[in-house]
Amino acid sequence: MTDRPPGTGPAADGRVPAGPGPVGIRPATADDLPQIVEILNYTAANSIASFDTRPVSVGERSGWFGQFSHAGPYRLLVAQRGNRVVGYACSGRYRDHEAFRETVEVSIALGTSSRGQGVGTALYRELFECLAGEPVHVALAGIALPNDASVALHRKFGFTEVGVFREYAVKNGQYISSIWMQRPCCR
Repeated sequence: MTDRPPGTGPAADGRVPAGPGPVGIRPATADDLPQIVEILNYTAANSIASFDTRPVSVGERSGWFGQFSHAGPYRLLVAQRGNRVVGYACSGRYRDHEAFRETVEVSIALGTSSRGQGVGTALYRELFECLAGEPVHVALAGIALPNDASVALHRKFGFTEVGVFREYAVKNGQYISSIWMQRPCCR
């Protein structure tokens, strides 16, 4: 299948066209949510990287989107090529307990045609620059295994392994393990 021109939506296989042109990183807006949901739904349907077991709607993801702001520790950034969102990275509340107020959980997702092109690196570089002055002591990441590319990306940004939850989730009849990683964040 050939890639579609940017702006015409994902290909039938969910890939966002690589297309020519640079990738820009910026804070997400509500207008980006439909394209973020497209990436999430493709990932959920085609891999274990997401624990979602069914497609979600933009409406179902609006509460998730509402936790982020353009300032503070809870951020959502998008990578954009042309007028298409080709990936996102976010930092969100780890748990609702007050004791975790200086801990964030980070996440990243890329359209398949944007993987291996430095888009994830650009997103995380910008995200951690945004968090540098915020009241964040540590960033955590949970990565479903196997996912060598994501583990390598997190190691590149100073994450170290904390432990593995073995076979603690099940999706499509398959037990899934996750590696948990962390990195200090200086403020």
